[in-house]
Amino acid sequence: MRFAVLVCCIFALLHAAGAHAQLESITSREATAALKAALEKGSSAAVARLGRTDGFFGNPQVKIPLPESMQRTENLMRRFGLGRYADELILGMNRAAEAAVPEAKQLFVDSVRKMTLQDAKGILQGGETAGTEYFRRTTEAQLRKRFLPIVQRSTEKVGLVQQYDDYAEKVAALGLVKKEDANLEEYVTQKTLDGLFLMVAEEEKAIRKDPVGTGTAIIKKVFGALL
Repeated sequence: MRFAVLVCCIFALLHAAGAHAQLESITSREATAALKAALEKGSSAAVARLGRTDGFFGNPQVKIPLPESMQRTENLMRRFGLGRYADELILGMNRAAEAAVPEAKQLFVDSVRKMTLQDAKGILQGGETAGTEYFRRTTEAQLRKRFLPIVQRSTEKVGLVQQYDDYAEKVAALGLVKKEDANLEEYVTQKTLDGLFLMVAEEEKAIRKDPVGTGTAIIKKVFGALL
């Protein structure tokens, strides 16, 4: 929850800054610097939580399931004694996501450091996930490029693609689904991105509901001189 604490403090301080017109220029600069520091630390914390064993697999909010076309047949496949294929696939996909997520850390840091005053104001004045939307807008394309080869290496290392092919062939043999309905590596990459941004967004929404909450100490530390 370090992310929540830090960002809520900055949001509250930015709101408070408008009440001190005589200090507006100073407050804007320092508030923006503090917002950058909060987002940098927060994104690193989010990556650390997801980029570890069971970061995805052990978290129901982001755990990657079988592709939709496979989900429709999963129960039936289990009836045919093929449940282990589904279980191995699900575990392997989530392990691939956990291996890829650490690549997000530096991109988030770079994005924060490039943030302009206008960006900071947009995050403040935007909706309940404006900070997350900023990250997604500025990092998603690059994250996809970095995640995909890691997912590919991870799936190859554990033979996940072969497992998927075997599973898909068995399902196709029953006339239930076609293998070409889903590209496993692209699917895992997209779900990894979705899970990462989901967690950031959930924290941001919680922060905005209680902008001061537990942030008293950091508010005093960072902006005490401006009060």
